[in-house]
Amino acid sequence: MDTISERSEKSHIEPSIVMDPIRKQQSYKEEQIQVSSMSLVSNGCVNYRGRIADKRNTGGWRASPFIIVNEVAERLAFFAVAVSMVLYLVKEMHQSLPNAATHVTDWIGAAYVLTLVGAFIADAYLGRFLTIIVFSFVYFGGMVMLTISARLDSLRPPVCLKLPCPPATDGQTAFLYTALGLIAIGTGGIKPCVSSFGADQFDEEDDREVLKKYAFFNWFFFAINMGALLGITLLVYVQQEKGFAWGFGIPTITMFSSIFILLAGFSSYRYKKPMGSAFTRFVQVMVVAVKNHLRGVSAVSGDQLYEVSTQESDIFGARKLPHTPQYRFLDNAAVSVDDHQSSITPNRWKLCTVTQVEEFKCFIRVLPVWVTTIALSISFAQLSTFFLSQAAIMDRKLGSNFVIPSGSVPVFSAINALLLVPIYEKVIVPFLRSKTGHHRGLTSLQRMGVGLFISIFAMASAAVVEQKRRTHPNPKSLSVFWLFPQFFLMGSAEVFTYVGQLEFFYDEATDGTRSISSAMFLSEIGIGSWLSTAIVKIIEKATGKEEKGWLRNDLNASKLDYLYWILMAINVVNLVVYLWVARRYKGRDGASANGSVRDEATVVVPSD
Repeated sequence: MDTISERSEKSHIEPSIVMDPIRKQQSYKEEQIQVSSMSLVSNGCVNYRGRIADKRNTGGWRASPFIIVNEVAERLAFFAVAVSMVLYLVKEMHQSLPNAATHVTDWIGAAYVLTLVGAFIADAYLGRFLTIIVFSFVYFGGMVMLTISARLDSLRPPVCLKLPCPPATDGQTAFLYTALGLIAIGTGGIKPCVSSFGADQFDEEDDREVLKKYAFFNWFFFAINMGALLGITLLVYVQQEKGFAWGFGIPTITMFSSIFILLAGFSSYRYKKPMGSAFTRFVQVMVVAVKNHLRGVSAVSGDQLYEVSTQESDIFGARKLPHTPQYRFLDNAAVSVDDHQSSITPNRWKLCTVTQVEEFKCFIRVLPVWVTTIALSISFAQLSTFFLSQAAIMDRKLGSNFVIPSGSVPVFSAINALLLVPIYEKVIVPFLRSKTGHHRGLTSLQRMGVGLFISIFAMASAAVVEQKRRTHPNPKSLSVFWLFPQFFLMGSAEVFTYVGQLEFFYDEATDGTRSISSAMFLSEIGIGSWLSTAIVKIIEKATGKEEKGWLRNDLNASKLDYLYWILMAINVVNLVVYLWVARRYKGRDGASANGSVRDEATVVVPSD
């Protein structure tokens, strides 16, 4: 029989035997929580359920293919219309060549300038994904109307049997322009959101995802050119063989399918919630800064500036921004005269936060770069107008039985871009990285500069070739392949500048202005188209109008090469100004052009 002491010893249990499993279980739970929190995105994106997005099952290259394929389908539809519209206006609507060219550049200009409206709606109200879906249906409606215009004889003037051709009626013109207007509105809503929505799929605080984001920009541009390639080859050929109704009808179906392609990735996306109107916040900063200046209130040091005490800024879903010394006048908007540390949020028309002021500074900071890259868009506008007009009256035979459609000639530019993007990504970037030490090989500003430099030679080539074509004894016998250099060089310029702009404007934007920032560089294309129209109109009036001027309805009697020399001169002057601006640019982290744009991967932290 056991004694009391023996029973006590037997009943005694070592504490470690009980506590170790509990500690291990707690440690396992803590480890699970830590791993889970590490896998969550840091940029405020949420999944389709509205919860903070998890990197393990959202975003990245899991979601990006849907966005890229959607862009291919949408661009196919746009370019199929853009490259055919001059011919459609001349052949079917009986407009003169100069008028048709200017109407197309005006339309393209409107489509891209309207991206500012689409960006505003996305950032302030709908969010990027929903904005893309809504405006895709508007786009689709315009495509349906355009197809009907090409299909029904009553919506076009009668076939021209002898000159002068009967003009289109006001009703016919109004129907066509309504269709083009809806397409322009749709483009304006979609374009500023797609690239930003794709970039949102990558967390910029994650070093691995940052590199993937820059690769996404290259492949996104690849998608644009793939859509353009299909639009200007396959669909233009269909249009030539089957008529405009088929040429517009197929991209209408393609546009409709692009909506469902994007919807297919619904559960895999990371979503940014709308953050309110950035333009309203900009106006608030300007108003309060002026008011305080007139009252004699100004900031002496950063310690005097007001900021909320919470971890996040008071701009919904946006992170706080540190104070920068540039544009000190705007700091007046954040001078705290009274004690505003209470829980009551001050009126933003009376006092702004440092983050709100810095958001506006970021917007102002990129404006000089934006202005000095517009010239490329003026040259780029010629791709869908006068470049095609040249091709239409040259020898386009390929072999004995096949004639290249004039609208398909921009394939020279698209193929160049399709080849150059993977070569640049896989070969040139690693080489440049070893030489420059920058993880992208070239900074965004340097890459844009290379594109602007190439554009000079593109326009010089166009001028030389046009002079040769115009002075040739038999211009129609000259092969269309003489146009290859100008298309090739313009495509190369676009590869460097366009992707550089995608990187630059996204990186320099704040959380609340990503769509607006993307719309800024897209609006360049529109403004460039309008400036191209203005230049054409000025030259027409200054040189004798359509009858005796440089730009006539008959291209063989025109002096189109003079226009190209003028555009080359504009590009030269623009490049000089751009280089001056880029050298002095300071990013939102204070980096200069040599270290720009914001690049956490290249920051060197000194050791203790």
